[in-house]
Amino acid sequence: MKFLHTSDWHLGRSLYGRKRYAEFSAFLDWLSDTIVAEKIDVLLVAGDIFDTSTPSNRAQELYYKFLCLVANSTCQHIVITSGNHDSPSFLNAPKEILRALNVHVIGATPENIAEEVIVLNNTAAGAGAIVCAVPYLRDKDIRRVSAGESINEKNRKLVEGIMNHYSEVVSLAEQKRAQLVTNSISTISTQSIPIIAMGHLFTTGGKTIDGDGVRELYVGSLAQIGADNFPPAIDYLALGHLHIPQCVGGKENIRYSGSPIPMGYGEAKQTKSVAIVSMETEQPKIQLINVPCFQTLERITGSISAIRNRIEQLKVENSTAWLEIEYTGNEVIGNLREMLDEVMAGSGMEIRRIKNQRLMARVSKAINVDENLDELDVSEVFSRCLDTFAVPDENRSELIASYTEIIQSLHETDVNAE
Repeated sequence: MKFLHTSDWHLGRSLYGRKRYAEFSAFLDWLSDTIVAEKIDVLLVAGDIFDTSTPSNRAQELYYKFLCLVANSTCQHIVITSGNHDSPSFLNAPKEILRALNVHVIGATPENIAEEVIVLNNTAAGAGAIVCAVPYLRDKDIRRVSAGESINEKNRKLVEGIMNHYSEVVSLAEQKRAQLVTNSISTISTQSIPIIAMGHLFTTGGKTIDGDGVRELYVGSLAQIGADNFPPAIDYLALGHLHIPQCVGGKENIRYSGSPIPMGYGEAKQTKSVAIVSMETEQPKIQLINVPCFQTLERITGSISAIRNRIEQLKVENSTAWLEIEYTGNEVIGNLREMLDEVMAGSGMEIRRIKNQRLMARVSKAINVDENLDELDVSEVFSRCLDTFAVPDENRSELIASYTEIIQSLHETDVNAE
């Protein structure tokens, strides 16, 4: 069977207030065309389908329209697992209806873990693959809390919980495969039924970029899994969460597909891709297909003359880029926005953000009047609070850990659940 691995769509995400539905729609159209052109049998989507737990009607429309389109194409199966941005109950709500379209959804860790083991039938020859559809594993799913435990103990329990979960699911998949072989009247063998696993987590050594919106999944930063921690029976592991396409620990068959469009200016220069995995032999054959750029993002940094020159150059090129501009010159310019609007006149470009570093440094020492919440994350806000109240360094680690745990619990609260 032939698989296409993608993740981290973040449908509904905006960029400094600018809606991006046209980009998402263009990507999904391209993806459905690619599925047909490449004769894909199975589509794997490894989490963060939506950007928030309460996606807009427009984001939902794009999602369901795409599923219907692909389900009626040459693609035989779609397997979707949740990410840390998704609402488990929201994804799970239509799962029984979607199953009629051969769309398999695992939005949360089920009470019966065997439900994560999905046998995909190949119309040509019975069972074609077994998928271990592991969703984002929330803290409460894999760790039992003990009073007075340290951060290191929490991280150790999290790592053990994740490893135990994969070990149990893959073991069930191996049992299912053996049963299929035993019950088969054909020449089917265990080697001809690959085990494909999915996951949404942070692996050791994973590459990120500042400003990509990828946040730590658990309290602390040590709850990461190495490539060798996954069961060796997995033929291919389709991962989500990190936005940079990459393999894990040098193993080509353990891979992040990455986000399909740049989620911020830090990703603007990345080559985005999806992974096509062919399981025609014992070793998976992996091919990366580059995703076209549907909306150019460009960051311009420098003096006012350097910024002007670059904008003029882009105008000559008839660019429609969305710009992030960071002025770093020595001169204090109070009307930078007005100056840039004049330079931009008559172009098809948009300025999505301006950072006036010289003015910021002059008028503020801590929190700048020119900053807004789009420019600060929750950790930076808390750090500044600690600075404001002169909290001693020796007291900060426990306060930060407690604060992080509260933020994590808020992120993992399923607002759509009863």
